[in-house]
Parts: sequence; C-alpha cells; structure tokens
Amino acid sequence: MRTYIKTSAVTDNATTVMRLLEFTDSAFPVGTFSFSNGLETAAEMGLVHDAATLERYTQDIARQAAFTDGIAALHAWRNYHRDNYEGIHRADEQAILCKMNAEARQMTCRMGKKLAELSKHIFPDETVALWLEEIAAGHTPGTYPVAQGIVFAATGISEKGLFCSHQYGVANMVLSAALRCVRVSHYDTQRILFRMGDQMDALYEQVRGMEFEDMYTFVPQIDILASLHEKGTQRMFMN
Repeated sequence: MRTYIKTSAVTDNATTVMRLLEFTDSAFPVGTFSFSNGLETAAEMGLVHDAATLERYTQDIARQAAFTDGIAALHAWRNYHRDNYEGIHRADEQAILCKMNAEARQMTCRMGKKLAELSKHIFPDETVALWLEEIAAGHTPGTYPVAQGIVFAATGISEKGLFCSHQYGVANMVLSAALRCVRVSHYDTQRILFRMGDQMDALYEQVRGMEFEDMYTFVPQIDILASLHEKGTQRMFMN
C-alpha cells in the first residue's frame, strides 16, 4: 500500500511550502538554464527588443504552456492519487504530441528525466522509481510536466501549487534568458513576473476542467522561431 503525504493548502503547511520552493527554484538542477523557449531567435529577429515586447512574448509562451503542458501536469497529478498508472502514461503521450519542434521535445524529455532522477535520490516513492525505469527503457517519453505532476503529488503539494509552479518555471525560463539577449533589466523582468501572478487564479480556473481533447498548440510563430533556431550557428541556448 502506498503511504500518501496529505495534500494541504500551500500557505497552511511549512513543509509543503519548502517543497514547493525547492522544486520551483530556478537553481533546482533540471537544466532550465539551457533553454530560452525560442526567445533567442525572437530577439535576434527584433521581435522582442524591450520590456513591453518581452512581456507579451512571455505571456504567449506561458499561455501556450498552460493549455498543453499545464493540462498534462494536472492529469498526471490526479492519476497519481487515483493509482492510475495508465492515466499517467496517457498524459505523457499527450504532452509529447504537443511539441511541434525537435528542440521542444528534447527540452521536455531531458528535464523530465532529470527531475525523476533527482527525486529518486531525494525521497523514496514507488511511482517515481517506476517512472524513471520506464523512461530509461524507452517505454514513455518522460516529459517534464508529467514528471512534475508525479513528484508534486508524491510530496503533498496541491494541484493548484503544481500549476502555479509550472507557470512560474515557464515564465522564469524566458525572463532569465532575456537578461542575456534583450535590452532589459532585472527590474523589468521581475515586474513582468509579478504582473503575471495576477492572472494565475483565473488561468487555473480556466485550465483545471480541461481534458486532453482540449489541448491546443497552434502558435505557429513560436514553432517557426524554434525551427529557425534549430538551424542557427550562433546561440547560447538550446531553443
């Protein structure tokens, strides 16, 4: 029998808050610093060149992630608590189908595997250990949002905490990269991140009831930027 860690509101339990901060920290070593979600190409082409255009770009990336990876993460979290391993597998399959370019697929699989590896060494959990074995054997892609769903569920972090952490990670990945390739300051990036927080409750309420059939990925501009980046010769980030 699995022993569950009781899920509570993130503000009510100090241990839960610590777990959420640890897994959401940009210094958590899953490789987020290697990626820019296409920002590097957008900056090179002049599409993102100041704080205003960066904010719009970051919001677009975060919303695309909410309606794809966010849905997959929530379903993985729920299926963990239902002891429905096949449901976790389906979430992983759907998540990888939403990645239209090779670098996005590489990013999510690399980060997902790393999160599973770290988690196995941090705390014992049968599902996390089995998930890592499935990834190593090539039986599942092992996407990052699904790994997040499993790990957050296993450590007692709420579904809403998972969604907020996922959104924070996506936005922070873009904003951290922006400091190296866009003419913006730390003040600009933190102001953008703070303002994005105002949208989280409404966005979560919109996404929480969605099924796999509701996932949509049609953001052609981002995929075009990613395809151009794959063929680029001068770059700091993988995408």
